[in-house]
Amino acid sequence: MPDAAPQARATALLRSPKLWLMPTILTGLLALLLSLLYMGGIVNPNHDLHALPIAIVDGDQGRPLPGQQQNLGAQITAAVTADTSGKAEWRTLTRAEAQDQLDSGKVYGALVIPADFTASVAALTTARATVRPTLTVLTNPGKGSLGSSLASQITTLAAHQASQTIGRRLTAAAGQADSTTRLLLADPVNVVTQVGHPIGAHSGLGLSAFYYTLLLVLAGFLGGNIISTGVDTALGYADSEIGPWHTRFPTVPIDRTQTLLLKMVMTAAITVLSVSLVMAATIGILDMDASHLPLLWLYSYCASLAVGLGVQAINAAFGGIGQLVSMFVFIVLGLPSSGATVPLQAVPGFYRFLSVFEPMRQLSDGVRAILYFDARADAGLSRAWIMIAVGTALALLFGFGMTRYYDRKGLERLAPQPVQA
Repeated sequence: MPDAAPQARATALLRSPKLWLMPTILTGLLALLLSLLYMGGIVNPNHDLHALPIAIVDGDQGRPLPGQQQNLGAQITAAVTADTSGKAEWRTLTRAEAQDQLDSGKVYGALVIPADFTASVAALTTARATVRPTLTVLTNPGKGSLGSSLASQITTLAAHQASQTIGRRLTAAAGQADSTTRLLLADPVNVVTQVGHPIGAHSGLGLSAFYYTLLLVLAGFLGGNIISTGVDTALGYADSEIGPWHTRFPTVPIDRTQTLLLKMVMTAAITVLSVSLVMAATIGILDMDASHLPLLWLYSYCASLAVGLGVQAINAAFGGIGQLVSMFVFIVLGLPSSGATVPLQAVPGFYRFLSVFEPMRQLSDGVRAILYFDARADAGLSRAWIMIAVGTALALLFGFGMTRYYDRKGLERLAPQPVQA
């Protein structure tokens, strides 16, 4: 029996530059890319904010004040919509239209001018004044706490600016009014904030849709990789090592296409369990607010399955680095471009570009529509279904296209071989 080869020592191997090179480069690049991608989308949302959809409702039916051609509601609407900052996309709507867009998640908030606004302002300068004029700011928490907050800030600022403009006119016309009256007239409008489209108390302030989507993506991503590794181990193309225990199964002759088919079928079956457990945990145990449960389960299954099939296709095409590639596709690039925590209108253009095709944005729109907007098709659910179908088709075409190509080229998978002494 030949003598056993001397075992290497860690202290000697640490002096080998070749051993350090690749791990150092890849770890550094990953740290740099993750920092830039994740923090780049949330560092300064106010600076990046552009065209946030907000409704303005002019319900003022009062007659113009003396010397003016328009009532105050029309004047405020004209001033607000003429804003050149570009931070908001003001949509002039009726009250019913604004409510419909709040209920479908098409606007982040609304500014409502009541029917008696001009009349109540005019009454301030007379003995008939009883209440302050009111402008109402409506929020939409279903669009996420940050998005709703940004819209509320913009809308509240516009309302206060309108109040100060009206106040300057009233103060100038007040003449010899006493100081108390002049103080009231200087800022005459009461700005009231109300919820325009309420969501449940167990909705994480509008964040439950994002975290539920993240669960679906992680279930598909991690499940796909676990299935891929498990199948390769069982077929003898990878070793199993748990602690000090090492297992190597006999190699099963099978081509790449049949292996991918096996993995995808198993992914479709096991995703039933993982999605069911996700719903049982989040809704059954944690009491997350959710309606349309059969639809939510079906959507969750199809969404997570699309991710799982994508993972299998990427692993089949890229081999050992497939897990890293799929992590970037489904998680690293998906999180900052999902629009679920920071509105897409408040992130740099690069992330808005990614959001056109990144899976997490497509999936979160559908989850948000089901959880918060009564599963309305125009709240993003229709587009989400279409993108799930497109993603699934691309995974199948890309995965089987690559494996068939490898098989035709005779690029057979190699099983681990024992080292010869």
